[in-house]
Amino acid sequence: MNRRILVVDDDEAIRDVVRTGLEVLAGWTVRLATNGADALAMCAADPPDAMLLDVMMPTMDGPTTFGRLQDEPRTRSVPVIFLTAKVQPSERRQYEDLGVAGVLAKPFDPLTLPGEISGLLGWRD
Repeated sequence: MNRRILVVDDDEAIRDVVRTGLEVLAGWTVRLATNGADALAMCAADPPDAMLLDVMMPTMDGPTTFGRLQDEPRTRSVPVIFLTAKVQPSERRQYEDLGVAGVLAKPFDPLTLPGEISGLLGWRD
């Protein structure tokens, strides 16, 4: 099944790795955003099947972006997975308590990324 994923990260290298892993290996459609404001606009116009959202970005961080998604009926149901380099158990719990679908640690392996995302979201293709 073709999944539509929005990847939001201010780091171009991370966006490239994710795109490669998801488009080439899984055949999913990947859209890219470099910040929370662009992600919100893209979601409002055409909600994706899921979003990978960097926690630490300038201007509008991941938790703030996630909160704004939750405030809007059209984007409230978009499952969000946080991407972060900070994966201490307390931080992971803090992020999960916000209501995200999961947390993935950077760096990650593009070869296993589609399976990890599918597992977190309960997708069975």
